[in-house]
Amino acid sequence: MTGRQQQWFHFGPWVFSIDAAQTLIAAAPRDTCTLDVTAWATAYGLTRLDDPGHTRVTLIGPAPGGLDRLYAMRTDLTKPVLVGRVRVAGIPPAALLIDGMHRLYHAWRKGVPRLPAYVLTAEETRRIQHDKLLGPAGSGIIPPSA
Repeated sequence: MTGRQQQWFHFGPWVFSIDAAQTLIAAAPRDTCTLDVTAWATAYGLTRLDDPGHTRVTLIGPAPGGLDRLYAMRTDLTKPVLVGRVRVAGIPPAALLIDGMHRLYHAWRKGVPRLPAYVLTAEETRRIQHDKLLGPAGSGIIPPSA
């Protein structure tokens, strides 16, 4: 990756390599799915970010000051967002937006009902998932911190 910094998505004890996800998609092309903007923006707390009386904390999604709104409004809504499938303790894989939070906010603010999305399988998601302390698959490689 010369000329630009690698992209990572941080979630709890994990980080996900966006560059590795894009490489996987390029190697195994797939159709995009559609992401329901209102449902996902609500789940990620984006619909409350601009509320001055907002006092709730979301478990996923950015804090009120954690999203660059000006940058978000310049993002390309035709570029698919990335959804990973995360497996935890034997329950069915859960969907997690790993790239596209700014696009999701932009789409919600503009009233765009759907965004294109690439969905990774649980196995693909695991391949791009790193542990903040142990790195990929316990390798000891520590990705850059936020």
